[in-house]
Amino acid sequence: MTRGLAPIVPGLALALAANPACAGASPAPSATAAVALAQWQHDNARLQTIGWRLASANAPFCDGAAPSIGLTLLDARQFDRPDAIRAAAHLTGDIAIDTLAEGSPAALAGLLPNQEVMAIDGATTAAPPRAGDPPFARSAALHGRIATALAKHGKVTLTVADAQGQPQDVTIAGKPACPVPFALEMGGDRARADRERVIVGQAFGATGTAAERIGDSEFAAALAHEMAHRLLGHPALLDRLGRTPEAIRRTEREADRLSLWLLANAGYDPQAGARLMRGWARRRDPGLARLPTHDAWEDRAGLMERETVRLRAALQRRGQADWRQDFLRE
Repeated sequence: MTRGLAPIVPGLALALAANPACAGASPAPSATAAVALAQWQHDNARLQTIGWRLASANAPFCDGAAPSIGLTLLDARQFDRPDAIRAAAHLTGDIAIDTLAEGSPAALAGLLPNQEVMAIDGATTAAPPRAGDPPFARSAALHGRIATALAKHGKVTLTVADAQGQPQDVTIAGKPACPVPFALEMGGDRARADRERVIVGQAFGATGTAAERIGDSEFAAALAHEMAHRLLGHPALLDRLGRTPEAIRRTEREADRLSLWLLANAGYDPQAGARLMRGWARRRDPGLARLPTHDAWEDRAGLMERETVRLRAALQRRGQADWRQDFLRE
């Protein structure tokens, strides 16, 4: 899910060459670029789909919920080899659709990954990047243009290339979503939240041995935990009060508990959180529980199971997991 922020692409190489750090090297073969781009978009689509489901389902309880369409954009100039990206995506220009969250307004409008985007509300996307701007600045500005249109009008019109390459206007009405953008980070294997978004490494729970891969429900539990940090204002709170071990431990407990409410509203099994703690998380990072900032994995799973009792009572009482009313802060 995106509300105006571009995905993170550190290094901007996207494995387009044997040594991605070698800017200025000969272009990577288009087949290599196509494989790398397809893998990126597959991983980002998974993130955006689950993130969209969490953010849209919990919108009734979020402060600042705003219209969103569940779309991210691709700017070929963000990458070390723009020519290889354009060839891989069959683009004549630089800007195209990157990912569409399943079930989002953008996906339901019939848009497609790698479909070229020519204009946003009539304003061209072809303006070149400004000298001195970081590579992602133009993409971020275009995402911001979509968010501004949605905030102002509740809808946005994208001019895209049809199958014959001709311009076609597609107007998309936004759907309320929590203001928590999800961003994929190349090369990382962690999930974290900052003041603006939830950031997930491309290798998080997706690569390695079978024991290191997690299913969608457990992946959603991890995203819900980081989303809870954002919704509860933990990054700003820790900046203000100090990142002491006890303060961090309290925010981790609170995020663990709220994550179950977010999962329930999105139709995921809340018990996925405890399964994540006892399974993949403990295998992946057994040393984390020895830090003064985190409880042991088994203790975290037990905390979640106790929270599930309160969650179920709220569901019976209201028919929904209204965490604004029923969730108890630390």
